[in-house]
Amino acid sequence: MNKQSYKIILSGGGTGGHIYPAIAIANELKKRYPESEFLFVGAKDRMEMEKVPQAGYKIEGLWISGLQRKLTLKNMMFPFKLISSLWKSRKIVKKFKPDVVIGTGGFASGPLLKVASGKKVPALIQEQNSYAGKTNKWLAKQVQKICVAYDDMERFFPNGKIIKTGNPVRQDLLEITSKRAEAITFFQLKENTKTVLIIGGSLGARRINQLIEAELDFFKAQNVQLIWQCGKFYYDQYKKYDALEHVQVHQFVNKMDLAYAAADVVISRAGASSVSELCIVGKPVIFIPSPNVAEDHQTKNALAITEKEAGILIRERELDEKFEKEFTALIQSEQKQTELGQKIKELALPDATQRIVDEVEKLLKN
Repeated sequence: MNKQSYKIILSGGGTGGHIYPAIAIANELKKRYPESEFLFVGAKDRMEMEKVPQAGYKIEGLWISGLQRKLTLKNMMFPFKLISSLWKSRKIVKKFKPDVVIGTGGFASGPLLKVASGKKVPALIQEQNSYAGKTNKWLAKQVQKICVAYDDMERFFPNGKIIKTGNPVRQDLLEITSKRAEAITFFQLKENTKTVLIIGGSLGARRINQLIEAELDFFKAQNVQLIWQCGKFYYDQYKKYDALEHVQVHQFVNKMDLAYAAADVVISRAGASSVSELCIVGKPVIFIPSPNVAEDHQTKNALAITEKEAGILIRERELDEKFEKEFTALIQSEQKQTELGQKIKELALPDATQRIVDEVEKLLKN
């Protein structure tokens, strides 16, 4: 008879792109093994310390951060933080005695998985991006399995460990077509006016927000209404535009399924989780990747879609020159909207969470 309760550690964070996949994996494991005990390990001062308890899980924080690209005091502190995090990870692993550890990327998963693997605890990492993160590359030799969302990841990882599963997404996004009427009511939108959803990540995207502010009259002339998620850092600056008839400004959108259901076109960053969600919902997308992320991985994520003619890519430096032309061509062509929506949906991997947990189960059963 198989054991029905396990002790599971999940580690990852720094951004929503690392946290939400970890929570989705934990939720699926909890569904299969309700008696199991879960512990998250994150970085002390990052958003996981708030988001994980909100999802109903315990979390321990490590004193850890990434290396900056230039010489800073934070960089000089890095060796001390790493030693502290390895020491605390040893204590956590020794006390909790996990049956498996799962890393979803971000600073905190490095020390924790390094220690757990050294103690022969089965380990799996999940890489969301098309260009692997430093932490996951560092851990690749130690872990048993590496779940990925893109092809050609053997550039970064041992080929025999790679399983293409896709990225976990929220289950409420799997069917949004039937929610359109509810979404129009929820956001108090005009029914026969095109809706544009702008998403720049939970903290916000400065350059996208600057673009939207500069183009408000242009959007009005195009007769579109906006659901503008400007992010936590920028809400106070942009909330005044909520007074405009065709604009809604949100710090954060809690009902993303309804936001996607309402949208005719999406303007988005190209973080891994966002790209995976946009494939699932099958809406035409203009990607504006952040150039300020490690290895320019957002541009690489967007290219993985746009090279298959399943989306539009505009780099930040090209916005002034290209945005109005590209947007006008898209919003005025129903055919182009339909084509892009269909093509991006063909790239979706909707059962990613289940497939990752299937791989975790194999480690547990072995």
